[in-house]
Order: sequence, then structure tokens, then C-alpha cells
Amino acid sequence: MFALYSILIYPGFLFLFLGGFLMEYIDRKLYARLQNRVGPPWFQPLADFIKLAGKENVIPEEANPNVFKLMPILSLASAVTAILYIPLIHTKSLYYFSGDIIVILYLLTVPAITFFLGGWYSTSLYSKIGAVRALTQLFAYEVPLFIAILSPAVLADTWSLTGVVEFYNAHPWYWCFNLVGFGIGIIAMLGKLEKVPFDIPEAETEIVAGTFTEYSGRFYALFRLTLNIETVVGASLLAAVFLPFGLQHDPVIGFAIYMVKVIFIVAILSLSRTIFARFRIDQMIDFCWKYLSPIAFLQLLITLILKGFVLR
Repeated sequence: MFALYSILIYPGFLFLFLGGFLMEYIDRKLYARLQNRVGPPWFQPLADFIKLAGKENVIPEEANPNVFKLMPILSLASAVTAILYIPLIHTKSLYYFSGDIIVILYLLTVPAITFFLGGWYSTSLYSKIGAVRALTQLFAYEVPLFIAILSPAVLADTWSLTGVVEFYNAHPWYWCFNLVGFGIGIIAMLGKLEKVPFDIPEAETEIVAGTFTEYSGRFYALFRLTLNIETVVGASLLAAVFLPFGLQHDPVIGFAIYMVKVIFIVAILSLSRTIFARFRIDQMIDFCWKYLSPIAFLQLLITLILKGFVLR
């Protein structure tokens, strides 16, 4: 019964469903205010979802119907599953085990792959261009993101996210050594969520809606919901790895601190996409491989030096 509750209610689907809409509202509202606009009302994200869910599903004649319909469901399921292995208000996640940090990173990679497959099997030219861009972008930002996330695990000497959080909770000041990785994680998360300046796969001024051009109705609503939920899960992961403080046995205080950290990360994402303009795909790849990845390796090198010589 507890397993069913954790999957369907908290921290599972219902919590992520509402939390995703809340983070979308905060993101859009802050983004608008930074541009001197009013922004949407608080209920706009939910209203958009209901409107999309009520529309007709149109499947292109030449598309593979099974893949076309399966990809939105698979992307949503992987994003929801990842939250079960991330500590939110306590030092332990619900289902922790040795090596769960690898599983989390894998589950957060699945949505990008489903975006590619969904766009590719839509057979639309715009969808295929967006799909190729999504996959190309995946290979650019995933490497620095993985290195940035795994560097704190190396210092904590564990491949369990729960173990990482417990280590930094026991050594509160060690998180300062990972500030470079936190910056890398923020930048890479912009690519994973396909937000400006890395919204290249669905650049509306170039390729209509990119990967999602042929999607409509409930299928498109599920893809948009996946991105909202991935925002919450990604922010939760960065909060657990790089801001592992304020974890409480008191669930109310712990939940309040957790929400503050997630909103803080979402606010940084909103600020980042306000400041920068969209990159070209070649610029994005050059940036990730020439600058972001070497900086991520520098973070790893700092971690290894601290582990080998300073913190023995």
C-alpha cells in the first residue's frame, strides 16, 4: 500500500503533476516580469494542459502509430520514476540502493531519447530536423552533466545518491567544493529541458515546433507535462547533490526547505533564459565540448585532489 501511495501520490505522480504546473507558472511569471510583462495567471499551465487533453489526437498517415503513441507515455513514466530515488526532505530516498545515482541519470536521459524517436517516426521534415537536433544536443550536454553529478559522488566515495547526501549532511562545508559543478548542472539542465539558449530542437522561428510538430491533443499534453515534471526532478537532483543542507526529520520544515531550494533553482533557470539568446546547434556543441566539459573535468580533478591529499 505504501509503494502504491509513493508512486501515485507523494513523491510520485500527483505531487509531480501539481509541482510541475507550479514550477511552470513560476518560470513563466518570472520570465515575463524580467521582460517587463505581466505574465500568465496562476491557473494558466493547468488550463493549457486541460485544453490540450481535450483536443483530438491526429496521427500522420505515414507515421509509425505504435511508436508515435508510446513515446509520450514512456517519457512521462521515466521522469516520474526518477523522483523515487532522490532524497527530498530526508537524507534517504524512498528506494535507495548502491548505484542508484546511475539509474537516476539514465531515467533522466530517456525523455530526450523519446523526443528523438517520437519526432523521427512522425516522418515530418520539421519533426525529423528537431529530432536530430534533440539527439545531437543530448550528446553535447550529457557528458558535462554526468561528470558534474558524479564528482560529489567520488568525494563521498559512494554511487548511491542517498550516500552522497548523508556524506555531505555529515560534512556540511564540503558542498562548497562543488560550486563549479553546480554551475555546470544549471547550464546542462537548460539543455535537458530544451530552454533558451538551448531550445534548438523546437525552435519555433526555424522549424515550427521541431520534434513535437506533428503531436497534438493528449499526446502533446503528455510531452509538455514530461518537461514540467522533468523540471521538478532535475531541480530536485541538483538540490540533493549540490545543496544538501536543511534536510529535516520534521516533514513540514523539511518540505518547506526543499521547495525553497527547488524554486531557487527554477528561478536561476528563468534568469538564464532571459539573459541569453538561442544558440545555433554548432555553437551549442562547441560550447559544451570546448568549455563546459573541460570545466567539468576540472571539477573532477579538484575532487580527486581533495580526496587524495586534503581530506584523507
